Amino acid sequence: MNQFQLVAQVVEREVLRYSPAGIPIVSAKLAHGSEQLEARVLRSVEFEISAVAVGEISGKLNQLELGKLVQFTGFLARKNRNSKSLVFHITEITENQAIN
Repeated sequence: MNQFQLVAQVVEREVLRYSPAGIPIVSAKLAHGSEQLEARVLRSVEFEISAVAVGEISGKLNQLELGKLVQFTGFLARKNRNSKSLVFHITEITENQAIN
């Protein structure tokens, strides 16, 4: 199973564009920071990840306020067929007042 869930904030967002087939696409950079328990030791985790939203969900990503903490759900895939780098493909965005 390839499912990825992340609480993060949008720190960069490109302009909404359209594929040759007319499908809306928005690319963004997400930033995450948290403390995770690993081997009974708290570890500080901070990273940025490239993300893309395709289709209807792209409108929601395009409207998100930069810096707002949101839960993203989706999957990881190669940037392109010949690339080794991964991109987070967003399929769901959950805005929740309880996320801090």
